Amino acid sequence: MKRKFAGKLLGLSLGTVFAAYALVAYATLKPGDQAPVFTTQASMGGNVFDYSLASALKKGPVVLYFYPAAFTKGCTIEAHEFADAVDEYKAQGATVIGVSHDNIDTLKKFSVSECRSKFPVAADADSKIIKQYDASMPLVNSMANRVSYVIAPDGKVIYEYTSLSPDQHVANTLQALKDWNAKHKTQ
Repeated sequence: MKRKFAGKLLGLSLGTVFAAYALVAYATLKPGDQAPVFTTQASMGGNVFDYSLASALKKGPVVLYFYPAAFTKGCTIEAHEFADAVDEYKAQGATVIGVSHDNIDTLKKFSVSECRSKFPVAADADSKIIKQYDASMPLVNSMANRVSYVIAPDGKVIYEYTSLSPDQHVANTLQALKDWNAKHKTQ
């Protein structure tokens, strides 16, 4: 009898824990939320510079995507897809920036080989930006989940997409930009 009760209690406890992690995974910023501004070191084409979200937004919408770690399979696929689509983003008046927990030396290499020197990737070694955007990986709070945001020039989030699969991040953010441009700009 005690075993059955203990088993049910354990099952209930684990269910509660997994439900809590599921909530954490989806606790990202939502459309309409104000995007936190930040400045951090970034690399594009192996060149390090100070990236400012506020400055980038003065030029147009920003696609800000978080990814778990440079040079891993999914993150490499995603970087290639964003690099291949940079001209489409430019046609929509937008820029792209990737953010991960990696250090700037790793990102100098990643920006050349995987991002193909087409867009910058930013270092968030202390996970401050990841936490501001509620983009932490469940169970590994310092690492970023795979989350993409589209941010309007006024600093408001207009689109959010979370999926560990890299497959739809580019297509979805491009569509969100096209929809936003159709409502806010004449092209």
